[in-house]
Amino acid sequence: MLEHIKSISLRSLLLKILGLTIGAMIYSAGLNLFLVPNSIIDGGVVGIGLILAKLTSVSFSVWVVALNIPFFYLGYKRLGKSLAFSATFAVIILSFWSHLFEGMAPVTTDPFLATIFGGMIIGIGVGLVIRSGGSLDGTEIVAIWLDRQVSFSVGEIVMFFNIFILGTAGFVFSWNSAMYSLVAYFICSKMIDVVSVGLDESKGVLVVTDNGDAVSDALNHLGRSVTLLYGQGGYRKNEKKVLYLVVNRLEVTGLKQVVHSIDPQSFISIFDVSEVQGGFTKRHSISHQPD
Repeated sequence: MLEHIKSISLRSLLLKILGLTIGAMIYSAGLNLFLVPNSIIDGGVVGIGLILAKLTSVSFSVWVVALNIPFFYLGYKRLGKSLAFSATFAVIILSFWSHLFEGMAPVTTDPFLATIFGGMIIGIGVGLVIRSGGSLDGTEIVAIWLDRQVSFSVGEIVMFFNIFILGTAGFVFSWNSAMYSLVAYFICSKMIDVVSVGLDESKGVLVVTDNGDAVSDALNHLGRSVTLLYGQGGYRKNEKKVLYLVVNRLEVTGLKQVVHSIDPQSFISIFDVSEVQGGFTKRHSISHQPD
């Protein structure tokens, strides 16, 4: 058993390192072969590093490490060793690949194409790093820490930083560059969601029904893990059974058909779920009606 646990831990560590390495390399390629040659920047510490590289003789690969050091030290002290070490490793890999890519010719000199494809590529890279438990941007660590001190969310704090940084690009590069940078940042954020959450988007479902056992049995038969809760109607004060389960977005229509075929008066609430682990048994198509 101990050897099995060690093998799992080693495999997880290797996958983590691989994900951080590939993610940082992809991000660096999108940044240095698409965005930077067209005077388009990303937000956060990377954006600050690109601005400083433009204003000084020091290369971006040096700035990105130097600027992130205090942020990662804060992460080490306030948020734990794992995140700090993973983020530090990812930034070192980013610096290494940036040093190599800086000397290569850009893939395109069309700012529009660079914005679209560069934003997509860096989003994929950041998403892989996030899925591997790391970070390429020290401002995210600050945002997580500040979230515990102020009433603003992590996303709002990061957005504030990035609006300021991307706005500064208008003075250093040009206002066209600043506007292209905002578009690239928006595309990047969408790609991060796709990669970090996954294409197989999950939906949480709450079913309030008078036939809880029958609906639960039907869904269990289809391979869905169902949690049964007990509630009470607010008006009639009668007992209700509430079923909670998670499906992917393609299964929502079939689930509603299954539930309504058993209890046409049932109440169904469907909402987004950011992450799902475990709790599933062997699956069958949920579009099939129960026997």
